[in-house]
Amino acid sequence: MTVTLTDTAPPSTTDLLTGVLLGPDFRREHGFWQRLISTEPFRRPAGGTPEERLALAYERLRILNRSLDSGARLAADPRALAALHAWLGPVDPALTTVAGIHYNLFLGSLLDHDPAGRRDLSDHLAMRSIGTFLCTEVAHGNNAAAMETTATYDRERDGFVLHTPNAGAQKFMPNTSPAGGAKTGLVAARLVADGADHGVRLFLVPLTDHERALPGVRVRLLPARMGSPVDHCLTAFDRLFVPRDALLDPDGESGAPGEFRTGPGDRRRRFLASIGRVTPGRIAMSACAAGSARATLAVAVRYGGHRMISGTRGAPPVPVNAHRTHHGPLASAMATVFAMTLLHRRAQERWEACTDEEARTRAGTLVDVAKAWITWRAREVIVESRERCGAQALLENNGMTELVTGVEGAITAEGDNIALYARAAADMLFAAEPGRADVLPPYTGDLSDPRFLGALLASVQDIWFVRARERASRAPDADALGRWNAVSGPALRGVEAYAHREAAAAYAEARAALPEGEAKQRLGELERLFAVERVARSSGDLLAAGLLNADQVGELAHEAEELIAAVAAHAPRLADSFALPEALLADWPIAGPGYADAYDDPEGPWNSAAADAR
Repeated sequence: MTVTLTDTAPPSTTDLLTGVLLGPDFRREHGFWQRLISTEPFRRPAGGTPEERLALAYERLRILNRSLDSGARLAADPRALAALHAWLGPVDPALTTVAGIHYNLFLGSLLDHDPAGRRDLSDHLAMRSIGTFLCTEVAHGNNAAAMETTATYDRERDGFVLHTPNAGAQKFMPNTSPAGGAKTGLVAARLVADGADHGVRLFLVPLTDHERALPGVRVRLLPARMGSPVDHCLTAFDRLFVPRDALLDPDGESGAPGEFRTGPGDRRRRFLASIGRVTPGRIAMSACAAGSARATLAVAVRYGGHRMISGTRGAPPVPVNAHRTHHGPLASAMATVFAMTLLHRRAQERWEACTDEEARTRAGTLVDVAKAWITWRAREVIVESRERCGAQALLENNGMTELVTGVEGAITAEGDNIALYARAAADMLFAAEPGRADVLPPYTGDLSDPRFLGALLASVQDIWFVRARERASRAPDADALGRWNAVSGPALRGVEAYAHREAAAAYAEARAALPEGEAKQRLGELERLFAVERVARSSGDLLAAGLLNADQVGELAHEAEELIAAVAAHAPRLADSFALPEALLADWPIAGPGYADAYDDPEGPWNSAAADAR
């Protein structure tokens, strides 16, 4: 028997870096979405009114649903939901919004509350009725203690009566209009039985048919919001009766027909279980923001390479990227985008690996902080990329305008960023690890050593939490609000430093996993640039703490400039590692060297002259 051996080519630098960003199994995990957005229904249309773009988003949602082997499988897989957001986000923010609501908040909650599969979901899986989620109220946000929508148990009819008692209790911003077809919602309402408050629970409620709201349901469109068009509405209930099985009751505790009982338990815990899909939603928001930032940065790098400007003193034209003033901000953005993506993966993997309540609490804090930090940094990267593309990027056909405004929705969705930082700060304030500033040797490290830089970032976190605890010790115990106001400033700075520390740690783990070679070198340059720029921002604090000396502080700017030059030299290949489909980039004229051809006029005099010459 003859055996023929064939050599398998080692992965390219680009493939290795793509694996760093998207995971070692990126072709299986992301390939479906890359192929989907390359198909004709998802190619960028020309113009359109807000109503037409909303209709297109719902049409694409149905195409997406038909392309899946199982909508339930997607809804049950937070990692797949994150990939959906990462790839659909740059293509169609409105589609991403309604898809996330349907598959994560609606279907995901139904599946979580019915592990035995007793409820018939066929209408929602086939999208004969699109799912939505109604929790936030106009006057109360997601504050369960203040929520006023009620679901009162009706013993005679063995069901519940949903009612909105005042304007402040209207459900705020769900996509509940008949646009896109019939809608069914999961409604958070305060369950009342025999005069007793049993806490906020979820109820499955049909809301509209294809043309109008159903009897007992009042739906009014909100004013147009900034960014992509979504049918955000105010929704109210006028003594709407729903049957007993509308209650999502995973523990089967509600009793026999004609009676209602509920077992002992913490009402807040039940509410948090009802909105448990918010955490996968935050992971998805991080993925969406990072994906949009990667897309805009890739376009900016490409445009900077083929947008030619005059050279100095009669020299030949050069690409605008040749100038430090142009490529410097993009190099810093590249280091930030890698950090964002790595931190997203780190938070996702920590959450998936939870085996006990304590680990889940720690992972939840990382998910919350990552969502806030990543979406804020995405805004910065997207705006910077837009500016580097000049007036071209103000035009809708070049793809950035919707992302500039769309990222604002991610900053607020699934928990406002400041609120997430504040909650993390409160949790971390007195649970912080012992101060690293006391154990780090004074200014003995090398600024080119990522381990030293990482230790400095950890020390910055400790410096701010030490300051916060000192301020807490001086505040009057009786004044809880005054005490929080005294500590919140430095505590939130500590949370920001925690995000930097975790991103640096994610960088270090990714670099360590790479084989020796160019990919490891490129990632190391990005890692050090990210860390050096953030250490520089806190150099005064580190100097005062004796963790840097004056010479090192002065050297930080030089180190950053050297790293910017190194990253900028490889920016096009680094952008290629984002694995954006060429079909997506082809829809954005400024992503290609022939971007001026998008403005060609067949009847222009230059074309007339050419025709006459022939």
